[in-house]
Amino acid sequence: MTGTRAHSDTLPGVLERTAREHPTRPALRGDGVRLTYPELWEAALTAAARLVALGVAPGESVGVWLPNGADWAVAAYGALCAGARIVPLHTGYRPTEAADLLLRSHTRVLVAGGTAPDGAPLAARAAEAAALVADGHAEVTRGPERPAGAGAPTVVTPVELAEGARGDTEVTRRLAALGPDDVSHVQFTSGTTGRPKGALLRHGGLVATTRSWVRVTGLRAGDVYPVVAPFAHLGGHKSGLLASAVAGATVLPVPSPDPAALAAAVAARSATVLHGPPALFRALLAEPAMPRGTVRVAVTGAAVVPRDLVTALRDRLGVRHVLTAYGLTEAGGVCTMTRSDDPPSAAAETSGRPLPGVAVRVDAPDGPGEVLLRGPGVMAGYLDDPEATAAAFTGGWLRTGDVGELDAAGRLRVVDRLADVIVVGGLNVYPAEVEHVLTAVAGAAEAAVVGIPHERLGAVPAAFVVGGGPVDRLVARAAARLAAFQAPRTVWRVAELPRTATGGVDRPALRRAALDRLRDA
Repeated sequence: MTGTRAHSDTLPGVLERTAREHPTRPALRGDGVRLTYPELWEAALTAAARLVALGVAPGESVGVWLPNGADWAVAAYGALCAGARIVPLHTGYRPTEAADLLLRSHTRVLVAGGTAPDGAPLAARAAEAAALVADGHAEVTRGPERPAGAGAPTVVTPVELAEGARGDTEVTRRLAALGPDDVSHVQFTSGTTGRPKGALLRHGGLVATTRSWVRVTGLRAGDVYPVVAPFAHLGGHKSGLLASAVAGATVLPVPSPDPAALAAAVAARSATVLHGPPALFRALLAEPAMPRGTVRVAVTGAAVVPRDLVTALRDRLGVRHVLTAYGLTEAGGVCTMTRSDDPPSAAAETSGRPLPGVAVRVDAPDGPGEVLLRGPGVMAGYLDDPEATAAAFTGGWLRTGDVGELDAAGRLRVVDRLADVIVVGGLNVYPAEVEHVLTAVAGAAEAAVVGIPHERLGAVPAAFVVGGGPVDRLVARAAARLAAFQAPRTVWRVAELPRTATGGVDRPALRRAALDRLRDA
C-alpha cells in the first residue's frame, strides 16, 4: 500500500490511516463482496485517477447515484481523493429531480449503477437526467449561473470507474493539497419543506463530529455494523461509512430497511451496532429471527422515542446501550447524544448533551424556543444561495428550525419543528407532545399529529395512529392528559405511517392525506 498522503482531518486521511492500522480488517461485507480497508483505499485511488482522466478538477462536483454497497464507498472516496466534492443522490429520485440537483451543483461526472427501489436501472435514469441538463428541459429548475445546455455531466458506471491507473501522480498531488476546510459534500436537504438546498459541508467538520460520535457510541474495531440509512444520507455515509472507518468497524450495507432481512443479517453476521429510527427498532422487536444479546449499541432519534421501546430493547434484546441523538444536515449530522451512563429516562425524554465542540442554546427566555447551534460540523453555507445562507444564521449561530428546551443537566429535548407547530386560537400546540401522550399514555403503537383547518380557531390537531385498541378509548385517554386546545379533534387509524427516505414520518404526506379525508367526509 502507498505511503501517507492525505491530511488526517480529511475523509481520505481517515480511510488511509485505517487501512494502515487495520490491514486485514474488512471495511465492507455483503452480497458476495468483501473489501478490506487497504483494498477500499486502493480502489478509491484507482477511481480518483479515472475521475482525473475524465477531467474532474479540484473543487468540482461528482454525483454518486448508487444503492448502498461497496460501489458507493469506492465512488465517494474516489471523488474525495481526486479533490472533488460529492453530490449524493437518493436512489428514489426521478430523472427530473436528479437533473435539477446536477444542474445546480455543476456536476462534472455522475457515477451511477444498480437499481432504484422500483427496480429501474439507475444508469438509465442517470443518462436521462444528464440529457435533461444538456437540453435545458423545462422541468429542470435553472439558476442564473448555468445556461441551458451547458456542461451536462458525463455518466460512468462503477465498472468504468475501476479503469483508472494506480499510482497517479496528479492524485498524489491533490491528496497533499486537500485540507480540513475544503468542502467535501454538497448535501441536498430532503426538500420536505420546499425546494432542496445544497448544504456545503467540510472535511474537517465531518471528521471531528464523527470522531465524537464514535467515542460516545463506543463503536470500535471489530464491530459489525449493518448500515440501514441510505448512503446518500448523512446517517448512511457519515454515521455509517465514515464512523466505521474512524473506528475500524465492518459495514454491512443494507439495500432496503426490510426488518425481516435485517434481523436475519444481524443473526447471521453477529452484528453488534445498529442505528435507525424508532419505527425500525420496533419492527425488529417483532421479528422472530432477531437474536438476543448480539447488538451491544442501538442509536436512534426522533422528537418522540417511546420509553417502552427503550425498555424493550434493553430487556428483550439485551442491548446494553440505547442512545438517542439529534442532528440535522446543515450541522453536519448528529449534534447531541445521550451517554451510556445517563439515567434510563434520558434516552426516552431527551436527545442528550452536545458532542464535544458543539454548543447548543435555546432562543427563548424560558420554556421552548428555537434551537441554535455552533460547532465544527456546521455548514459553510448553502450552494449559490447567499440569501438562504444569511437567513440560516443569527449572530454566528445556526438556526435549526427546531423547537426545544434544555434541562438542568444540559440535555436537549426537541419539542418539534417550527414549521410543524399548530397554532390553535393563538396557542401553540407541539405535535410531538401530543404524540407522546398518544403513545406513552393512551397506548398507540405509533402516532403522528398534524394541523387541520378550523373556521373559528384557525387550526386544530388531528392524529393518525397505528394500533392501540379502539379509537374512542385512545381519544378519552389522551384527552384526560391534555389541555382542551391540545387534544386531537379527529383521530384516524392507519396500518402504517408514511415514511421519508430516511425513515422519518412524512408529515407533508400526512397533511395531504388529512385534507383528502376531510374533503371525502
